[in-house]
Amino acid sequence: MQDIEALIADLVAANHILSAEHVVDAFGHISVRDPRDPKRFFLSRARAPELIEAGDIMEFNLQGEPIDGRGRQPYLERFIHGAIYEARPEIQSVVHNHSHNVIPFGVTGEKLYPIMHSCAGIGHEVPIWDIADKFGDTNMLVSNVAMGRDLAARLGTGATALMRGHGCVVAGRSIRHAVQIAVYLDLNAGLQMRAAALGKIKFLSKGEIDAVNGPGVGSERAWEYWCVRAGVPYRSAGTPGL
Repeated sequence: MQDIEALIADLVAANHILSAEHVVDAFGHISVRDPRDPKRFFLSRARAPELIEAGDIMEFNLQGEPIDGRGRQPYLERFIHGAIYEARPEIQSVVHNHSHNVIPFGVTGEKLYPIMHSCAGIGHEVPIWDIADKFGDTNMLVSNVAMGRDLAARLGTGATALMRGHGCVVAGRSIRHAVQIAVYLDLNAGLQMRAAALGKIKFLSKGEIDAVNGPGVGSERAWEYWCVRAGVPYRSAGTPGL
């Protein structure tokens, strides 16, 4: 029980961090897979990330059905999370956000590539998913399992994908890893737009990206820093590699 309580505490902290870093605003969410049952995940009820508390956290199956809803309203787009966990057994945390910096890339077709070493976690290239390709005119929200699975297929084996006219998704091997990628995806998008105004960009090479993402590269130092900035308690993961 203590392990689950600590996991939920990290999930609450992650919501506050993503808000403090301006990756989410009133909208957006982060989830974590239940380590006791890989076919379930934890996600807050529908609430602004900055306001989320432990009592807001709900558990869902991979079809997005609440395990014990108790009258709490879930996020409509919980299907994003379930579908990615279903498709990617190694993924332990998923972020969906509407970062303003990534939106221009999703609607112009201009590809996002890592421009800075700390942004290498976004992957070699960030694919774009267009909901209209398969589902036509919609309200742009991932509101059912079929849409979630189509998005997960576009994400593929990568860590990030953009959603045309909507935002993005991030898949990480832990809450801390997913938060790190989400923060630096937003940063990379902003830096790439600024650099493009100056001239031709020399992006990180595939080898450089792989080297940065190699063994021993962790997010513990960043997590402690972000906890302080967000005003949430810092809990050490015990090793800087996590």
